[in-house]
Amino acid sequence: MQVIGLCRFSYPAIGGFQVEHETIEDRIAYLYGQARLEERFQLMETVALPCIKGQSDQDFDLIIVIGDQLPKIHRERLHDITADIPQIRIVEQPPRPQREVMKQILNKARKDPSKPCLQFRHDDDDAFAVDFIERLRAASRDAERLTAQHKAVNFDWNKGIVAEFGANGIASTEIFRQLYPAAMGMQIRGNCHLTIMNFAHEKIARFMPVVSYADPQMFVRSHNSSNDSRQKTVKKVPVQPATHDQAQMFKDRFSIDIDHVSRVFGGK
Repeated sequence: MQVIGLCRFSYPAIGGFQVEHETIEDRIAYLYGQARLEERFQLMETVALPCIKGQSDQDFDLIIVIGDQLPKIHRERLHDITADIPQIRIVEQPPRPQREVMKQILNKARKDPSKPCLQFRHDDDDAFAVDFIERLRAASRDAERLTAQHKAVNFDWNKGIVAEFGANGIASTEIFRQLYPAAMGMQIRGNCHLTIMNFAHEKIARFMPVVSYADPQMFVRSHNSSNDSRQKTVKKVPVQPATHDQAQMFKDRFSIDIDHVSRVFGGK
């Protein structure tokens, strides 16, 4: 079964952000600010991409959506850091309504729309476990009777980690969060135009069955200065510097290397 992932890298969508801007020009200026983009590249390189490279099941596609006005130097940098990941395809789009453009991209990526497919979202500052694709396929097999009855079925792994990354390495804490997109997938029936981007992730259970798994440490939620969902007043999550054992867990479960994190964020 085809597995398709979608990642937005500072794409200036119309809508789809919790941080409001009066004009699309204001949004582009915010998203493409030098300090913000540098942090996003650091997180992409140290958090979001290593888990893609490290997947135990390599049979999947990942589309990275960027704006067609992303400066050339940043486009080239993105192509450079993803060049050795054959699953990745970068797609440029002008500013368009968020859900409309993402749905079109996902449906166009289906090799045979008459057959079911699995879809997932991947934020450019988060990670999912190195066996996520493998577990997603297994979940689909386990739920064959359920998926045969519904246009879409959601699979949700709800145990993960909140982490902060910087020159000093990693500080983190374990969390339980249902329907967080970093370790969530969806099976779509053949000849159905629904996509995982049709729905706000926290509201998916209103529209389809959700199969929930309590497997440990399936996602990493990065807390950083440019989280869209954390620009307003939110409750701070206390984190602690990673111990030796925790650093090893990050490497084993997510292919995140604490020394690599320190070097990249330290500018070394």
